[in-house]
Amino acid sequence: MSHAAQSTENLLNDTPSELVDLQKVIESLPPAQRLLIQPSFQRVVESTNRRRKILQLVQDSIGQLRLDMKYLVFDLEATRRERDAYQKQIQEMMGEQGDMDENGSDEPQE
Repeated sequence: MSHAAQSTENLLNDTPSELVDLQKVIESLPPAQRLLIQPSFQRVVESTNRRRKILQLVQDSIGQLRLDMKYLVFDLEATRRERDAYQKQIQEMMGEQGDMDENGSDEPQE
């Protein structure tokens, strides 16, 4: 098998069926016509495969972004819960100090 045939075969392994069908039609053409069309066809196949890879990268990136967003929302909710708990503790401590100030001593009244 020639190098051109091998590279075309490799390109077609990951190529849509419509382009595979077109390649079969091109291969059935007379050699002179095939030589004119083959370079353009290979560029189309390469650009199609490149677009498919880019689309896959974009989809993977979007999936990762969604996961990262879920982690960030979880962290934000946890931080808010912690903040609210600390604010409640501060309010309780301030309330206890207020009780002590009103009594004039640190001991609770009976």
